[in-house]
Amino acid sequence: MVSNEEVLSFFRKELPVLATLRLKPIPLEMNDVLQEYAPADDLVRVINKYSEHFNVDISALNFDNYYPWVIPWFFRKWFTNKTVNQVSLPLTVKMFADSARAGKWLFD
Repeated sequence: MVSNEEVLSFFRKELPVLATLRLKPIPLEMNDVLQEYAPADDLVRVINKYSEHFNVDISALNFDNYYPWVIPWFFRKWFTNKTVNQVSLPLTVKMFADSARAGKWLFD
């Protein structure tokens, strides 16, 4: 059985690491929104590798449900408290971990 940590470790290894302005790495966590963590082309590449690595059928994964994604401007929090209205669903590592245990994409 695939654990959450195995899937998280896979995504941490495959995706580029984000950093703060002071170059301190920001580690990816289970419930982080992947659309805000990595560009779409990196996500597509990693999701395909994930499918092969964990033997998961991702044919039901419809990217139209997860994009477009509005990435908030970095300084936005200093100018407004309004939340960004997303029209798409978030992708998280937890979703991929649950799907890895099932052997197929569970969401959509």
